[in-house]
Amino acid sequence: MAKLVNVQIDGKNIQAEEGKNLMLVARENGIFIPSLCYYEHIEPPLGSCRVCTCNINGKYGPACTEKVSEGLVVEVNKEELIDTRKALVEMMFAEGNHICPACEKSGQCDLQHMGYELGISSTRFPHLFKDRVIDYNPSRIVMEHNRCIKCLRCVVEVLTDDGKRVFNYVNRGNETYVGVDYEQEAKLTDEQIHHAMKICPTGSIIVRGESFSAPFGERKYDMESVQLHRKPEKKSDDVRPLANEKKIVATVSLAGCFGCHMSLLDIDTELLDVIELVSFDKSPLTDIKKFTNRCHIGLIEGGCCNSENIETLRLFREHCDILVAMGECAVWGGLPAMRNSIPLSECLEEAYLNCVTNETNSNIVPYHEDLPKILDKVYGCNEIVKIDYFIPGCPPDASHIWKVVKNLLWGEDFSILYSEFKYD
Repeated sequence: MAKLVNVQIDGKNIQAEEGKNLMLVARENGIFIPSLCYYEHIEPPLGSCRVCTCNINGKYGPACTEKVSEGLVVEVNKEELIDTRKALVEMMFAEGNHICPACEKSGQCDLQHMGYELGISSTRFPHLFKDRVIDYNPSRIVMEHNRCIKCLRCVVEVLTDDGKRVFNYVNRGNETYVGVDYEQEAKLTDEQIHHAMKICPTGSIIVRGESFSAPFGERKYDMESVQLHRKPEKKSDDVRPLANEKKIVATVSLAGCFGCHMSLLDIDTELLDVIELVSFDKSPLTDIKKFTNRCHIGLIEGGCCNSENIETLRLFREHCDILVAMGECAVWGGLPAMRNSIPLSECLEEAYLNCVTNETNSNIVPYHEDLPKILDKVYGCNEIVKIDYFIPGCPPDASHIWKVVKNLLWGEDFSILYSEFKYD
């Protein structure tokens, strides 16, 4: 019989089998420790992502590499540790091109899921928009290096029947990437190749001709949190409920698709109640082109891709007490930012010079002094002006948007359902 030892996790006294992995002990006792690289049967544990960092006997370290022993004391949900984990996940989003609405694995992605679990609505780090080559050379898979977080799962887990590795680290330091041995990859069985796609925590490994597509609500991470006691989203301490007069709201769509504005209208008949409480100033919803009043709150859809977007955004900052970035494009650039890894000259050449058209002499890059000047890249709104709050989603759920607005305007308490907090 296994020897039992006494350990303490977040002040909770627990008896567990000596030598058992700390991640498993915490999980069995209803304590959530986030991780992206940990796989129960991989031994020794990888310890590569560091998202499971805890305070273990007074020192910071990954929980996944720790075996429980007598007297072990662990802190998991200390504020400083939570912020460290959030920073690690934010850096992964910023370092790679994780465009959730365009990703095959959206809804099944472990990195996306960790973002939800940690409540990340935006990243404190600038996105790098690296131009990494997608490897189409393997016969069975597509290797999308833009999404790889170098967790090592595929390197140690995916082997041929004769025990040879299919994936390996190539280069060192910041230039490291996961390479594919094409000869060994061709030997994998259907079961093995699908396992490789499944264990990847992001959408880096995609089996040719396969699809993850499933209706919303049936995907792995759509509706339910793995945390047993998920707390409602708290109202920010610096929120000051405004006076009881009718509130003035302004909205705008910059470099976006207008989907967030359509979501605003998705509260259906509740919109009639909203109109009784707020009036819309400058907004596509009213077709008012200029500010006529100072506004309590401004809702921004879309990022900044040209000089007119920047001018408009600065006007909103000047005329609105509270400014909210609404949707992925406003938060960090979103789908329009897919051009950020490509030089602007190449984008213009492809769009205007190399395009197919039946109009004579129309293959020119348009230029006129009245046309807004295109920026070198698409910028998130917070890179241009101070943004007070962020609502992620593509588009955000209508209920999510109006819960935030009602909280900011009237101090109304609210909690966001798990199904409402999404990046896609």
